[in-house]
Amino acid sequence: MTYSQSILNGDRLALSRLLTQVENDSPESRAALIELFPHTGRAHLIGVTGSPGTGKSSLVNQLALHYRKFENKRVAIVAVDPSSPFTGGAVLGDRVRMRDLAGDPGVFIRSMATRGSLGGLAQSTANMVRVFDAAGFDEIIIETVGAGQSEVDIARLAHTTLVVEAPGLGDDIQAIKAGILEIADILVVNKADRPGVEMTEKALKSMLELAHPVQHIFQHHGISMNVPVHEAKPQDHMWIPLIQRTVATEGKGIAELVESIARHVAYLTQSGDWDLRERARLEVELDALVREELVSQFRRDVPEDQYESMLEKIVQRELSPGEAVRLLMNGRFK
Repeated sequence: MTYSQSILNGDRLALSRLLTQVENDSPESRAALIELFPHTGRAHLIGVTGSPGTGKSSLVNQLALHYRKFENKRVAIVAVDPSSPFTGGAVLGDRVRMRDLAGDPGVFIRSMATRGSLGGLAQSTANMVRVFDAAGFDEIIIETVGAGQSEVDIARLAHTTLVVEAPGLGDDIQAIKAGILEIADILVVNKADRPGVEMTEKALKSMLELAHPVQHIFQHHGISMNVPVHEAKPQDHMWIPLIQRTVATEGKGIAELVESIARHVAYLTQSGDWDLRERARLEVELDALVREELVSQFRRDVPEDQYESMLEKIVQRELSPGEAVRLLMNGRFK
């Protein structure tokens, strides 16, 4: 029996093994992903990002518990950890903080290393999410390291993006400085039992009011994806990010947060933005794969010594990078 058939049959061991293959980008995983692709597109993807110390892992833990206890949904969690400086593997800190979910067959937690990938998302994250989708998980939560502006990658992958903030971290709004506030569908003020929560919430509201209201949804959420003008939504039908207070360690505000997430899903479905986001996300992925394949073909076609010679001329300022590209291409793709 193939990997893909075993996963469609609910085999957790096969699922675990395929996820490892996906992370290593093996030929077996590529074949399985092709077979599984027709079975994807049903799961709801929730991105959780924010500055370190805001309590993202505790929040993810409580969200998963709520979905299991009250909605009986199958939940997969992809915890993207900073890479170990020694082995390149995941630190696995998130798994330690998610002990409440241990032993539940309806929950699958996978930690993976960023391996230096900008934005805190390893390139294999999208494929890993696709495997969970095909395996029949209803909610897939992707928690990232909160690295900064490149965190917009999470908005390309998720249907609903939560940006987590917390009062008392030295700045009123860490997310504003990190440049990730604009990708939020829901702003979560976690650790809301701390002093300064009102100031944090007020600052977030002020930032939302400054956001340009006439841009269509993809620009509004910080994603550089083009949607034709006739498909853009009127201002009255745009999603305005919600602000939700939580105290994840005590489970406070989780039910209200889940309700806000459900409201966002309803908005995406009713407005047609679910399909628009899915199409735009797949277009971005296709373009990235085409670029990767073209670069690989190019490097195979161009002799290494010729490439190094061009690079040396650029270093010596004898050629500009643009001139070097034209000479290296030399009509290759005409």
